Amino acid sequence: MAPVATDDKQPTATPDIRSLKDDVSKVFNPFYSPAIADDGNESYAHAQYKPFFPNLSWPPLEELQVTERGLFADPEKRSLLSAASKVKHYTPTIGTELSGVDLRQLSDSQKDELALLVAERGVVFFRDQEINIHEQLDLARYFGPLHKHATTPIPKAGIEEVHVVYNDHSRRPDPVSFSKLELWHSDVTYEVQPPSVTSLKVIAGPEYGGDTLWASGYALYSGLSPGFQKYLEGLRAVHSAVAQAEGARAAGLPVRRQEIETVHPVVRVHPATGWKSVYVNPGFTRRIVGVPKAESDAILSFLFRQIAENVDNQVRFQWEPNSIAFWDNRVVVHSATFDFWPATRHALRATPHGEKPTSVEDYERQTGKVAKDRQLEIWKQQGLDVTANGKNHNLKARGYND
Repeated sequence: MAPVATDDKQPTATPDIRSLKDDVSKVFNPFYSPAIADDGNESYAHAQYKPFFPNLSWPPLEELQVTERGLFADPEKRSLLSAASKVKHYTPTIGTELSGVDLRQLSDSQKDELALLVAERGVVFFRDQEINIHEQLDLARYFGPLHKHATTPIPKAGIEEVHVVYNDHSRRPDPVSFSKLELWHSDVTYEVQPPSVTSLKVIAGPEYGGDTLWASGYALYSGLSPGFQKYLEGLRAVHSAVAQAEGARAAGLPVRRQEIETVHPVVRVHPATGWKSVYVNPGFTRRIVGVPKAESDAILSFLFRQIAENVDNQVRFQWEPNSIAFWDNRVVVHSATFDFWPATRHALRATPHGEKPTSVEDYERQTGKVAKDRQLEIWKQQGLDVTANGKNHNLKARGYND
């Protein structure tokens, strides 16, 4: 009830329900509505790479021929690793940093080994890289044809294959319509051939904050019971571009390619490692095909929470200008922190297409190989006695240790 005014006292201000409705009608999930952030500073050193939304129309993507470069790599990756002054693994599960390597000088054999290392470790980091965006694109093309995003910004310089990540003090993060869980995603999984070895270089960033986190789909699979693993291997799920396209339109921005929805296996196999990975994400996966909605919702909710909450499967990277990360969108999901406002954070992404996601059944039929559980394979390499269901009954369980 609205307050009643008296002769000697003004009413306390309360929101008008109509204005609230108007505000709500203008709100669209900011994860899907690109922010048109620009502080207008044309003297900024990287102004030519600020975000630009050209009003273009592109035809639907056609099927592309992709060569998996990791299949050509030396399994020991001797050429690449010997060139590094230091190899640092961030966690046992995911994330490796190589020091002393100049990405502009990689040989083809080193590029192949980088593809395999990224496939195995999920994400690989490099710092102090002078590689420019054109060289970054050339390196990305080695791994596959480049993806052009239908809704997100390209640089003002007009390079259509570049995805721009940009925030400055002109726009504060608006969490009113999304939770942090929803921000976890693998890039454009709604495409028929989603990305493979993707790279992001930060060209300007805050002193601290704006970290990116990755989570391993391999590890998510390995942490499930054998029966549930087998069940998920037979499922397929819908990945949708609809919300992203509607978000662009809600922000008054063009959609350069008609949105699509695509069905992919819930568990896919990486062609270079042969390891199984859970392949769903909160950003774009909408439902599991052919099961009751309640069952689909329960399964996806469980998997999404494992992605966001199981810290054993995650790695967190603190960026510096000229840092670059290479991750394999086929086997990891990622998110970022919005904790740096009003500082500027500016990065450029190059995104090669990969193959159509391959189910366990299709992989084994097409290759004659048995798809593997990454964790079991690593334990075997370490000489541990692990049974087929991942348990050694001679071992005693222990509790939390911290």
